Amino acid sequence: MPEGHVIHRLAGKLDSVFTPELTSESPLSEVSSPQGRFEASARLVADLPYAGSEAHGKHLFIGFGPDRWIHVHLGLYGKFHVTEEPPGPVVGQVRLRMVGKSGHADLRGASACDLYGPEERGALVRRLGPDPLRADADPDLAWRKISNSSLTVAELLMEQPVLSGVGNVYRAEVLYRAGLDPYLKGRDLAREQWDGIWTDLVELMAEGARIGRIDTVWPQHTPEAMGRPPRKDDHGGEVYVYRRNGQPCLVCGTPVATAGVRDRNLFWCPTCQKSAA
Repeated sequence: MPEGHVIHRLAGKLDSVFTPELTSESPLSEVSSPQGRFEASARLVADLPYAGSEAHGKHLFIGFGPDRWIHVHLGLYGKFHVTEEPPGPVVGQVRLRMVGKSGHADLRGASACDLYGPEERGALVRRLGPDPLRADADPDLAWRKISNSSLTVAELLMEQPVLSGVGNVYRAEVLYRAGLDPYLKGRDLAREQWDGIWTDLVELMAEGARIGRIDTVWPQHTPEAMGRPPRKDDHGGEVYVYRRNGQPCLVCGTPVATAGVRDRNLFWCPTCQKSAA
């Protein structure tokens, strides 16, 4: 499932393609649902001008007019192809097609594609924790939940009502970089440790949104600096522990460990992230 940096990057791409309509009273030349599942809602915004896109965690909001948004959650299989090229014939099950003066966008396979008004959008956003990529995010909201929880830090970082946008890769990597035992309970996490996690997420996820991949290793641990082959993985980017189970830690050489946590694989270094106990 795409993590929050992907959705923020996608919102920026939509704005770059459809920005000409932002200053116009005219709508996009097409908002449709070739597949048919979003057809009725597409008709309701087809006559409204594009008003910009934004992300909150893993949720995308595509604005039309003053108070309508297409809400998209890609889920595990969703793909949103945004290009500056003119549209061609519809290929596959396209849930949503948007066509403007400067390009088009096709959405396929999303777990959610719904039309929201202010009340629906507000209700969803209130259920989400702070997003490290948003300027209006308040990390204290997440801290209050974390510091009172008996759940592990590894579990809490993946709880979208606690912290939105963080997925399995950032979860594993930020805990490694902080040297924290992933099984530490939230109530045992020190405030300065949480502040360090938040600051690191803000920087790492902003860089991920900028370059379009997740890179988490410090300069001294890059392939060039260490003389090692680059990572080969469909997620791309250089990481310390994610999907490196059984391989030597880049810092201490201990084999990276893995375990299932709530149906997701957790990765960590038992030496670099040793429990204080």
